[in-house]
Amino acid sequence: MSKVDYLVSTQWLNDHLWDENLRILDVTAMLTKQRENRARQDCYDDGHIPNAVLFDVASGDGVLSDPNAALPWTWPTVDQFTQTMHDYGIDNETRVIIVAKSPREGIDSGTMWCTRAWWTMHHFGVDVAILKGGVERWCEEGRELVTDSIKDISGDTFTVDDNWQRGYADKQAVLAGLDNATCLIDSLSSASFDGSREGYGSRNGHITGAINIPFSELVNGETADFRSEDELAEILSGALQEPRVITYCGAAIAATVDAFALKLLGHQQVAVYDGSLLEWTSDASLPMTDPSAAP
Repeated sequence: MSKVDYLVSTQWLNDHLWDENLRILDVTAMLTKQRENRARQDCYDDGHIPNAVLFDVASGDGVLSDPNAALPWTWPTVDQFTQTMHDYGIDNETRVIIVAKSPREGIDSGTMWCTRAWWTMHHFGVDVAILKGGVERWCEEGRELVTDSIKDISGDTFTVDDNWQRGYADKQAVLAGLDNATCLIDSLSSASFDGSREGYGSRNGHITGAINIPFSELVNGETADFRSEDELAEILSGALQEPRVITYCGAAIAATVDAFALKLLGHQQVAVYDGSLLEWTSDASLPMTDPSAAP
């Protein structure tokens, strides 16, 4: 699949809604403080794109997370991933379209859950794309929403890409990258980056050596409405010059937005630090910079 297929339009999806090998996954998130996802009760059951099934990426035990890991939203194991694909009727011939809604502005960003699902599935070998503009654009154009649910979708076998870890970075990869021509991008807000607001984990600020490109600068709206390629290229110009890029955020969700944008621009050596600040800040030996603490 070429990079131009990573985003699809509402018109494309409307034209292909009932294709035999198409699976539409709705990754809408409406998280509680306990990391429970209320999207089904508060969004999906009230109306969703026809032929879409709810695909809960966001909750603490989400479909693309390892429930046995120490940190939330850790990448699944191969066995877990293949079981999830089986449960949702996805095989290696299936074309997957990820859709989402942002039920609360600035809180439950549909963009980052779309890109988190895309980033994981793409690297495991799924033919996957994101609906640009999400459910909001679908509705703005007067397209239909339905309330019926799809049943009996399991049963297919999925074979994982042997190189599935190419989009994944751990703590050791970040440490090695700091000394080895790797661009490290902090995808969080400038206030988080400079330490002026409370960060993620036990320390504020950013990983020493990182640059700040907030994921919100890459989109025009809450749900995967990415800016034009020219605009993205300008915003990400520094990173595009580097041979390898690692992105991070609080828990490796927002970081996938920057990583996805780089993929749209053709950069192939991009990985997401899966532990992100939740892991990094908990180890006092790892370098952090907090500009707000400077005398």
